[in-house]
Amino acid sequence: MLDNLPLIVFLICFVLMFVLRMPIPTGMIAACTMYFLTDGLVDGNSFIGMITGQEGQLHLVAQKTIEAIFTNTTIIAVPLFIFAANVMNAGKITEYVFGVCKGLVGRFPGGLAHVNVLASLVFSGMTGSAVADASGLGKMEIDAMRAEGYDDGFSCAITAASATIGPIFPPSIPAVIYAMLTGASVGALFMAGMMPGVILAVCLCVYVAFISKKRNYPKSAPPRLGAYLRYCFKAIWALLTPVILLVGIYTGVMTPTEAGAIAGAYALLVAILVYHILNWEGLKQVIFDTVKGTGSVSIMVGAASAISFIFAKEQIGVRLGNWITSFTDSKYVFLIMVNIIILVLGMFVDTSVIQLVMIPILWPVAQQFDVNIIHFGLIIIFNMMLGLSTPPFGMCLFITSGISGTPLKNVIKEIWGPIVVMLIVLLIITFVPNSVLFLPKLFGLM
Repeated sequence: MLDNLPLIVFLICFVLMFVLRMPIPTGMIAACTMYFLTDGLVDGNSFIGMITGQEGQLHLVAQKTIEAIFTNTTIIAVPLFIFAANVMNAGKITEYVFGVCKGLVGRFPGGLAHVNVLASLVFSGMTGSAVADASGLGKMEIDAMRAEGYDDGFSCAITAASATIGPIFPPSIPAVIYAMLTGASVGALFMAGMMPGVILAVCLCVYVAFISKKRNYPKSAPPRLGAYLRYCFKAIWALLTPVILLVGIYTGVMTPTEAGAIAGAYALLVAILVYHILNWEGLKQVIFDTVKGTGSVSIMVGAASAISFIFAKEQIGVRLGNWITSFTDSKYVFLIMVNIIILVLGMFVDTSVIQLVMIPILWPVAQQFDVNIIHFGLIIIFNMMLGLSTPPFGMCLFITSGISGTPLKNVIKEIWGPIVVMLIVLLIITFVPNSVLFLPKLFGLM
């Protein structure tokens, strides 16, 4: 590789993207462009010829980017789930989720922290986004916990950790992108994420119970049965969203992409016609946020396609696979290495970049070790979500700190316990494949 000038130039540009704090999509495309420019010049092509596409391969940057964005039907699900999440946050549907969960588990010691975890599990069945969970439910949860005397750092930490359930439990935006990159079944990935999501929620609740007993955190007064049932009846329209999604997908009535469209339309109708809490100005903001989020994701996916082409051309996956197999033939040693790589990258690099860049490298190697495509996908997705809560650059840490006004150092001080819990769950899904594959096998999805 040291005598491969185009690849060296690409890697330097890719690192500079983070050093100079360039927008990630712009930096990825710039690195690809420099690779093809250098590759063309090394081959002796003229600079003008490469620019016009008459010589060299520079035109492949645009070609691969456009192909990934406009010819892959799977990625259409991403903006639909983004829209659904934005409608739910803008329409205050999150308040109903929080209220129902508080009535169920708020009566236990550390009740609001348990509510925090359970609400994230329910909300994850609507949006598939950790950022939507942390920013939508987060402020409400942290404010409620602060009012009852919970430490701000702990409140933010458990909010950040529970938000990571969002992209693990179906529907999941990272699962859709993983399916696009590897050809895996979206339905099987969604089904495979159910058990890890529930296991993580249970383990976080065990941690909450331990800390709450140690610190003597309060419990909420149980609601009156009649009032609570009336509240649940009013909230049922919001809570039906994950039911419609999952039943629709697994009965074969709709594809995951169609389910995203149904979820967005249903959330919009509920917010406007049932709860009357989304006006025209709010809808315009929802559309603006969706377009902004979709544009960013689409450009990154397109740029990642060009990067995947470079990796294939340079046989990066083959080289990495040969290097790994030269000292081990154990599938689980390989998976440990993958976990370590993703964990370290997650501390410093945006999770979307990790997914879009590392999967085209690691998946061909995983195939050499006969790793199941669904199992590997959940390991990668879970590991990336762990990165959202990992210092120093965990996105959920910054979100919870920002929306609550809590100093970041206080959040980081409290996040280590939940990180240990998440690492334990990561080990379970890595070394016990049936914790991921049981449900897809049961329903005949693999």
